[in-house]
Amino acid sequence: MVNLTTLDLLLSSLFILLLAFLSYRHRVKLEKKILFSSLRAALQLLFVGMVLQTVFNYNSIYLVATISMLMVLLAGYEIQARQQRRFLGGWGYLNGTVAIFISSMATALFALLFIIEYDPWHHPQYAIPLLGMLLGNTMNGISLGMDRLTSSVWQQRRVIEARLAMGESADSAIRNLRDEAIRTGMIPILNSMAAAGIISLPGMMTGQILAGAAPLEAVKYQIMILFLIAGGTGLGVMAAVSLSAKRVFDSRDRLRLERIS
Repeated sequence: MVNLTTLDLLLSSLFILLLAFLSYRHRVKLEKKILFSSLRAALQLLFVGMVLQTVFNYNSIYLVATISMLMVLLAGYEIQARQQRRFLGGWGYLNGTVAIFISSMATALFALLFIIEYDPWHHPQYAIPLLGMLLGNTMNGISLGMDRLTSSVWQQRRVIEARLAMGESADSAIRNLRDEAIRTGMIPILNSMAAAGIISLPGMMTGQILAGAAPLEAVKYQIMILFLIAGGTGLGVMAAVSLSAKRVFDSRDRLRLERIS
C-alpha cells in the first residue's frame, strides 16, 4: 500500500478550499460550514486512528465493548439532532438509540460469530470497523425514517384525527404514514445496492483494492457488508419508526402532538 504523507493530505484539501472559495464568491454562504466540517472530520478521524491503534495493540474485549457502546450512544444523539420535529422528554433519543443498538449489535454479532469467524471473535480489527459501517448507515436510515414520520404526522394531524373520529384504531390511522417513513429510511441503502459495481465502487471494496487485496476477495467482502447493512438498516428503521408511531398516541388511541416539539 502507498503510504500518504502530510503533503498528500494538504494537496487533497485544495478541493475543499476551492469549494469554500466558490461558495463565498457566489454568496452561497456555506464556506464556514464547509471548512468547519472538513476540519472536524480530519481531526475526528486522526483521533480515531490513534485510539484504534491503541485498541488493536491491547486487543481487550472490554475496550472493544466500551468503544462500541460509545459509538451507539453518539449515533443515538446524531439521530435526534437531525430531526426537524423531535419528541419531548428524550423519547426521540431513546427510540433511535434502542433501535440502532438492537439492529446494529445483533447484525454485527451474527457476522462476527457465524460469517467471519475470526479467533477471537471480538478482535477490534474486525469488530469495530464492521460495527462502524453498520452504525453509520443505520443511523442515516433511522434519521430519515423518524424525521419523515414526525413531519408527516404534524402536517396531516387533521386527517389522522378525522380517521380516529370515524372509529379507526391508532394503528390503522397512521399505517400509511408509518409505511412511507420506513420506505424513506430504506432509500439510501437500496440506492447503494442498486448502483454498486455499475455506477460506483463501494468504499470498503475500493479501500481493500487500494491496500493490495485481490479484486474478487474485495468483492466478496463488499457483498457481505452490503447485505449486513441492508438487514441492519431495515431492522433499525422498522423498529425506530414503529416505536415513534406508538409514541404519538396515548393508551386510549388519542393523537398527542404535544409530545412533539
